[in-house]
Amino acid sequence: MVKALFFDVFGTVVDWRNSIAAEVDRLSDAKGLGIDGQAFALAWRRRYQPAMKVIRSGDRGFVALDTLHRENLLEVLEEFGVDSLSEAEIDELNRAWHRLSPWPDSVPGLTRLKKKFIIATMSNGNVALMVNMAKNGGLPWDMILGAEISQTYKPQPETYLTGCRLLHLAPEECMMVAAHNDDLVAARNLGLKTAFIARPTEYGPEQTVDFKAEHAFDVIAESMEGVADQLGC
Repeated sequence: MVKALFFDVFGTVVDWRNSIAAEVDRLSDAKGLGIDGQAFALAWRRRYQPAMKVIRSGDRGFVALDTLHRENLLEVLEEFGVDSLSEAEIDELNRAWHRLSPWPDSVPGLTRLKKKFIIATMSNGNVALMVNMAKNGGLPWDMILGAEISQTYKPQPETYLTGCRLLHLAPEECMMVAAHNDDLVAARNLGLKTAFIARPTEYGPEQTVDFKAEHAFDVIAESMEGVADQLGC
């Protein structure tokens, strides 16, 4: 019997692309930077997996995602020819990841699921980022789990298994919920149950994968409330 649900957050629970784009557009307008928020958000996110790959490979010790995001941000600012921001303004822009807005169905669906299950993040985001995002968006987590807790990044097995151990649950008593097929396959290979939510607009025009479930996951839904429906909440 499933007792806990683990959630990927970026893209599954929150709309990072439009949230980041909106903050960049506001900053661009205020500072006269002349940059496109959507293009900037996608360029920033493009550096996400390569930055974590260096840590997963063992070539770099673990550092929190906030650190990786800031390092990547400096590269993106250079790419877009922006050199007029102060250190404080760069820090504030980096914290845009702490203020991402949930998809409209996320909070209602999570609230329903919380009545029956333990609900926890299973994100590559660090604890402060996840807590601030939850406060900003009203996300009703019972627990923050993921990369910083395990000191490695998904899809490394230790990320998922540490969450199971901390809750004193076997993998088969936990379900990974994500909008990304590879995340769910990694969790399923460790014995966790799996739930896929389709988020076909996560990357906008750059989306090339994850339009639909590509495997026989335990739950396949179009929304967080669809997951709640299928799990009897």
